[in-house]
Amino acid sequence: MRFYTGQHQHYCGIDLHARTLYLCILDAEGNVLLHQNLPCDRQLFLKAVEPFQNDLVVACECTFNWYWLADLCAEHDIPFLLGHALYMRAIHGGKAKNDRVDALKTASLLRGGLLPMAYVYPAHMRPTRDLLRRRLHFVRKRGELFAHIQNTFHQYNLPRPPGALINPGQRASVPEAFHDPILRKSIEADVTVCDTYDGLIRNLEKTILRQAKVHDPRTLSCLSTIPGIGKILALTLLYEIHDIGRFPSVQHFASYARLVKCEKTSAGKRTGRSNGKIGNVHLKWAFSEAALTVLVHFPQSKKVHARLKRKFGQGKALSIFAHKIGRTVYFMLSRNQAFDPDRFLVHA
Repeated sequence: MRFYTGQHQHYCGIDLHARTLYLCILDAEGNVLLHQNLPCDRQLFLKAVEPFQNDLVVACECTFNWYWLADLCAEHDIPFLLGHALYMRAIHGGKAKNDRVDALKTASLLRGGLLPMAYVYPAHMRPTRDLLRRRLHFVRKRGELFAHIQNTFHQYNLPRPPGALINPGQRASVPEAFHDPILRKSIEADVTVCDTYDGLIRNLEKTILRQAKVHDPRTLSCLSTIPGIGKILALTLLYEIHDIGRFPSVQHFASYARLVKCEKTSAGKRTGRSNGKIGNVHLKWAFSEAALTVLVHFPQSKKVHARLKRKFGQGKALSIFAHKIGRTVYFMLSRNQAFDPDRFLVHA
């Protein structure tokens, strides 16, 4: 975890909500210069911080609605920081908690060099990343419909028609397997919604791919050289990583992608694990999928997986293999090199 240690004349902590924000501004000595509750209005915020804007840094906790505040600070050349919500124990573990106290604690952490930093994703790529995440949401909703259709076949012990439900042509005849008209209507509704999702998802994928070729075609091309990394996995890695330079080491990257376990030790003794969900869930999903697809499209890697499987078992072997793919991606992007199968096998 990185902490912000920059020195400024004024430190602004904000407790941000959907409709209001609470400001607390401290000077370098820790004196409170301003405590004010404001609506989420751009002009009112700028007016409040204007007397201190000469050397000001602004920070707020990483909640769902920080985009507009980050963009506003960027427009007016005000340094903006995000506090990592899961690390700000001084706020969440306090005895008393309200907007005034939370804003003061944020400003105090910022001034003391103890604000745990989250990444402020750049504004020009942020909408495309969010659209990619939205596409994943729709894919999972379509998967829920597939599961309902399959479960209905099992409920009535009916033979399922041949072919995969992902194929629209083969999916069209599925309702005919049910003789009850009400039951058939339910399956027809699922199939109709699946058809709608198909068109929507294809349209989103075209838009995202077109934007990726504008934002960072070199990285997209580099990631696509890995056997088994298709269009969607490459796009996910591109937009969730953004800049590999923000990770000082491969260990930091593996931790951010949830590819390593979090371990607690005290006096040389292991006391358990915690905070396993801190990190990027989308990268965790992408590398877990890549571990399976690489095995299919890169047969030489099956020997590596087989050796890991004999030693650790099936589940842990796939996790270790996903970690190795994550390390490979880190060094590929750091060195701007395409996938080297011989080097991958040697280091694996």
